[in-house]
This record gives sequence, structure tokens and C-alpha cells, in this order.
Amino acid sequence: MTERDLSAFLVGGEWVTPSSKTEFPVLNPATEQRIGTIVLGNETDVDRAVAAAVKAFRTYSLTTKAERLALLYRLMDETTARLEDLAQAMTAEMGAPITMAREAQADGAVGHLSAFIEALERQDERETLPNGEVLVREPIGVCGLITPWNWPIYQIALKVIPALAAGCTCVLKPSEHTPLSAVLYAKIIQAAGFPPGVFNLIQGEGPVAGAALSRHPDVQMMSFTGSTRAGIAVTRDAADTVKRVTLELGGKSPNLVFADCDLEERVANSVTECFYNTGQSCDAPTRMLVERSCYDEAKAIAKAAAEAVIVGDPNEEGDRLGPLFDRIQFDRVQALIRKGIEEGATLLTGGPGRPDGLETGWYVRPTVFCDVRNDMTIARQEIFGPVLAMMPFDDEEEAIAIANDTPYGLAAFVQTGDAERAERVAARLRAGAVHINGGVYQYGSPFGGYKQSGVGREGGIWGLEDYQETKILHFP
Repeated sequence: MTERDLSAFLVGGEWVTPSSKTEFPVLNPATEQRIGTIVLGNETDVDRAVAAAVKAFRTYSLTTKAERLALLYRLMDETTARLEDLAQAMTAEMGAPITMAREAQADGAVGHLSAFIEALERQDERETLPNGEVLVREPIGVCGLITPWNWPIYQIALKVIPALAAGCTCVLKPSEHTPLSAVLYAKIIQAAGFPPGVFNLIQGEGPVAGAALSRHPDVQMMSFTGSTRAGIAVTRDAADTVKRVTLELGGKSPNLVFADCDLEERVANSVTECFYNTGQSCDAPTRMLVERSCYDEAKAIAKAAAEAVIVGDPNEEGDRLGPLFDRIQFDRVQALIRKGIEEGATLLTGGPGRPDGLETGWYVRPTVFCDVRNDMTIARQEIFGPVLAMMPFDDEEEAIAIANDTPYGLAAFVQTGDAERAERVAARLRAGAVHINGGVYQYGSPFGGYKQSGVGREGGIWGLEDYQETKILHFP
């Protein structure tokens, strides 16, 4: 099986021919050329993968923490050796600029692994409670894992690694748009020596393979990252068998910019953060709320920062924006940019169409709107492209009210030179993370959101506990 031969599924330790015959082309979003073909799995394929995981769980669930840690350390060696391969795969399949693919996308595979190893080493599998009874932590069972295309390996690592660390077995269904990196990661797990059936990989679409996995009576847990709409579907499908469901969903993160911050630095960096990964991050700071006294200055800084962004071939080194991941997303982002104009937002820079000189590939012009109202479509819907919406506020209370006026609550951002204000405002923002003055996520911290941004937390000890059950031993 070559890297680009994507037709087989990994089931029970073997690369097997799928039952389904439905093919799906894998396209390079920068060239629009086919770079591979996968088979979209059906219910029979799901049943076979789950059966392999059930069989493997009988023995793998009994392994000691020391045995699992040894496997995880071997996984670290194998992952480190193939980081460049993972980066190149994600550049090809989703258009991640190669420098960013190395430094962030692929790096997540080792960063999260290191954090989960540390969490497992620190965790007591057995502890005596203050009342004298004994609590035991055990693996929850067979886990169904569904991951998105925008951070392919980052999200796979956040689900697969804690499952393996906890003693669970799993079936991974990655996005059908990013199978190259998923197949590579499956080979890395094989090379690390995990027993057959502990990790299984199938390809497929959410409404078919994902739904079959979510409904399966032998799956004890579903972990899903993707759109809120799809997360609701997973929850409904899992309800009849009362599975544990963890969800990391959409976002429309507010970025509160106060006049007392270093305006030039913080606004320019905020534009960069919004456009990172071509705006295809669920926690991107896409709503910039600016104190009115510095609003005009902030608009000028944001315009200049956006116009300085380089858009182009993701295979070239350096800071740049690549294309969106496919034609459907390109069309959606274009429609939302036009919607912003139609609803009366002021187009500060960018706008519909491709950047000059980029007629092939799903490239989008870095776009900034100002004078946006929070009831406009571009302020309510997750665009998932390099589009920033700026709006003014008069005081702290109004800023908090606008920030929280969203169905989402994944992340929020605060820019201020006042440490007390930063803490005060952060305490009132309904979000799972608040980034203050450029603070970034660190491996090992919990990641997840409030409201329609999800249920549960991924990362570190919190992510590990998601894959565990607790049992109480009552002694006389």
C-alpha cells in the first residue's frame, strides 16, 4: 500500500478492502487536481471495524499503565520520525502552508502526545477517598472518533492518543477530505506496536459512516469535532444507546480591543490570528470589538495588516495564506462576503473574488469589514475563511454584552493594558478560553467551549478522563 493508495481501511491490524465500492476523489485545493481516491465506507465497514475494536478491548483494557506508557513512548519516536511526511500530506490535501504545517499542524501530533504522556504518568489509577472507599479508573470501552479537515492531525491526536492511553480501543473516521495524513498516522500507530484492533481506521461521510458509528450498540463513547449542525446529529444518533458524547463544535469568537492596549501591536496581531490557517479555525477571533475612542485608528491598522498578508502557493516557505480546502467552502465564503456587503457593512479591504494572479485554486482575498452590527449575518454565522468583522463599543458593559450575544462560546480574546480589567472582563465572558494580550493555547490545557460550541474538554488530564469510567470499591 503506497501513501497515495487510500482505498484500504485498517481493521484488526490489517489493511483490508472495504465492503463499499463508493469512491470519492481527493483534490489538492491549490491546484484543483486529484491526488488520490478513497472509498466511502458503509454500515458493513463500520460493523467490521467495531467488531475488531471489541475483540481487542478484551485484552488491551487489561494492560497496565506502564505497558501503555511504553507504547506511547514508541509512538513518540515513530511520530517524530515522520513529522515532515505529515506536514507535506496536509499541505497537499488541505492547502496548509508548509511552514505552518510543520510548526503547528504536524507539531500537534507530538505536542499533544507529550502532554497526554505526562497526564497519564501523573494520574493515579486507584485512590482512596476521604471516606475510606477506593476509586478505580478504567477505560470506558470502544470509542468512535470523528475528526475534521481543518486541523487534521491535531484533532486526531486529541482523540486517538487519550483513548489509547486510557486502555480503550477505537475506530477513527477522519474527514473524507483529508485522508492522506490520517492514513500516515495509522501507519505510525502500527509501527509503534499497538496490538491489532486497538486502533482502526475507516473512511466515509458523516451521514453514512459517522451515523453508523454513532448508533452502534457496541460503541460506548463518541468524540466528535466539527460543525454544530453535525454535532447535533451525532448526539441524536448516540442517544438511543446512551453513549457518552463529547463535542468540540463551532465558534464566533469575540476579540475585545480596549483603547489602553498597545493598539498597533494588538490589532495587527489580531488580524494575523483571525486569518491563521486561512481563517479555518473554530476559535478564530473573527469579531473585533473596538472601543470607540480608538476605532478609526484600529480600522487603519487592521486594513494595513490585512493588505500586507501574502496569499499564494502553500508549498512555498514562510508566512502566507493558502487556499480554502475545497470549492464548496470557497463558494460559501464568497456568498457570505457578498452578504456582508448587501446587509450594509463597510468593506474596508478585500471583498469577493480571488486575489490577483491566483486564478487556479480556492484562494480568497483577505477581507475586513467595519461598521458591522452584531445582528448581521457575518457577525452571527461562522464563516471559516479569512474574513474579519469590526464593530465599535462605548464602554466595558457594552463590549461584554456584544461579546456574549452569540450562540457560541468556544473562545474569546481581550486586548488591554489594565491587568485588573483583563481579569474582570474575562470572568464575564461566556467562553471556554480567554486569550489575553496574545496569550496562546499550550499543550496539556483543556480545550472546549460553552453553549453551542460543545460539550466536554479535550487535552491533558481532562481529555484523558473523558475516556475513563470511575468505579467505587466498597469494602467492609
